[in-house]
Amino acid sequence: MSKGISYKWYYGILSIPLTLFALLPFPLLYLLSDFLHFLFYRLFPYRLQVVANNLQNAFPNKTQSERDLIAKAFYYNLFDVSLETLKAIGMSKRAIQHRVQFKNLDLLQHFIQQKQSVILVGGHSANWEWTGHALQLAGIPMVGLYHPLSNKWFDWFMYQIRAKFGMKPIAMQDILRFMLAEKNQTYCYAFIADQTASADQAHWLTFLNQDTAVFMGTEKLANKFNMPVVFCAVYRTKRGHYTIEFELVTNAPKETVPFQITANHTHLLEQQILHQPEAWLWSHRRWKHQPPNKKSNV
Repeated sequence: MSKGISYKWYYGILSIPLTLFALLPFPLLYLLSDFLHFLFYRLFPYRLQVVANNLQNAFPNKTQSERDLIAKAFYYNLFDVSLETLKAIGMSKRAIQHRVQFKNLDLLQHFIQQKQSVILVGGHSANWEWTGHALQLAGIPMVGLYHPLSNKWFDWFMYQIRAKFGMKPIAMQDILRFMLAEKNQTYCYAFIADQTASADQAHWLTFLNQDTAVFMGTEKLANKFNMPVVFCAVYRTKRGHYTIEFELVTNAPKETVPFQITANHTHLLEQQILHQPEAWLWSHRRWKHQPPNKKSNV
């Protein structure tokens, strides 16, 4: 278990309702998702203003009607993915494999077969949680980075979901220690690179028409361990079905110039979002920081 995961005797009891929920057939799951969409999009809007502001800033050339359509579709995707994530605890290997397809998987398989660990980087788009399961079942030894939750029981429960098919979930603060200890082992390290970075420690890029603070962790670790970097794009093909595509960012990180890896994988994420904007996590307060030089001018 990750260093930060603890277990209390009553955690198993508390998890029974969610475990039973995970046994629901998909048609009922999506009926519940539709109800949540009506509840938290129409009746009691969940972060609707955050979503609207993000879409306005990201797509200033789209009409209001076009942005409203993206927002509506986003909320359908949000609740589908949330329930699908919980559903995974009750899914079989065959069910995951049936619902997740790959393109260019041989790119990852090549590195693993050569006993070369690799960093897989992507964003909160479509069903990122099923991605780790599907890759693990495809024979790719996965290590998934995650941000620990404040609720200790739910943090434990999410750990069980992520580890179900053999992936190793590792808390962000523990990843360097793990990589050093396991440097002679072969893993595919999955990074989510679109979380909000601290303004004074981040690298700043233009992303979706906005000054954006981005984490440098992927680039720093790729250079430190000389690991190839592969971008992972997850697309929703129909409800409950996804296609995962892979694209090489670099197979020689030490030969890149500073910030090149970060700029390249951020650009690839932007292209993915532009292709299927409703699948990205627009309710996230991604742009709550300003560049230091702009703050001083306010």
